[in-house]
Amino acid sequence: MRFGKFIALATVFVAAFTLGSCSKDDEEKEEVVENNPKFENREYVDLGLPSGTLWAACNVGANKPEEYGNYFAWGETEQKETSYDWDNYKFLKDGELTKYRVGELGEVSSMKEILPEDDAATVNWSSSWRMPSLDQIKELINSDYTTTEFTTLNDIKGLKITSKKNGKTLFFPAGGSRNNKEFDDAGIGGAYWSCSYDSNSAAYAMEFGSSDAHYECVVARVGFLVRPVLIQK
Repeated sequence: MRFGKFIALATVFVAAFTLGSCSKDDEEKEEVVENNPKFENREYVDLGLPSGTLWAACNVGANKPEEYGNYFAWGETEQKETSYDWDNYKFLKDGELTKYRVGELGEVSSMKEILPEDDAATVNWSSSWRMPSLDQIKELINSDYTTTEFTTLNDIKGLKITSKKNGKTLFFPAGGSRNNKEFDDAGIGGAYWSCSYDSNSAAYAMEFGSSDAHYECVVARVGFLVRPVLIQK
């Protein structure tokens, strides 16, 4: 069953799995995640990917890998209380996008990735973290580097990604998405924003279901989860 009700660009997606807490509040973290280093009190996992990308062990707003965390419209840094629609989208005013848009003559804005002040990972965690780029998602879902399995962690369904190089894993909970006032597909699939956008009102995300995983270009107003990556300088 394929997850997602938006636009589709199909490729195979791979997820990741790790046990334990994602913040310093859990006293058992060191025992449960003994092989995962820490950075600014956040756990990350090194899958041995060619780029060296270090993926966070849990989502923004979560304290454990299996927790869903918060849902964000693309470019927004706070979770909405009710509806995810154009009427309350941060960058829409009088029917026109005020940022990250195509110009009047049709030329694409020079910005192709989100700015730090609009990145939910950077704003909610710290300047050491950001949402992953499309290239980082493509690498993560590349079957040359990882394998994927739709499974459960502490009774929560989600996608487990395992590194072919070092055997380390991450877990992406199947938290579904928020569309208008609806809470769609929780427990069936997952949807995670990237920092990369393609055109007027659309950005890239990775989505998965029980038998399919891919990346897509999706309208920016919907609420997706965020899994940060560590910024390496």
